[in-house]
Amino acid sequence: MVMCPERELEIEDLRNHSQEMISHLRDVLSRGANVIPDPQRPGFYEVKLRGQLYFIYISPYTGKVLLIAGWSHESVPAEVEAWA
Repeated sequence: MVMCPERELEIEDLRNHSQEMISHLRDVLSRGANVIPDPQRPGFYEVKLRGQLYFIYISPYTGKVLLIAGWSHESVPAEVEAWA
């Protein structure tokens, strides 16, 4: 699925990520990022680009993006590998 919002994205950070990471995610999503839906959790997605991996939730009511986790693609935590 490709996400290409028609309005300014509202991103809420749930875990105190850096402003650089939030800006990167906003840029990626605004340009039409490939988002991979989580088959077991409606509204949850993975976004992979340029060595970064993000786990987000998109509200079906408001369109707000909740940034749950973000990390370098090379250092994916073991519990995330188990989600796949």
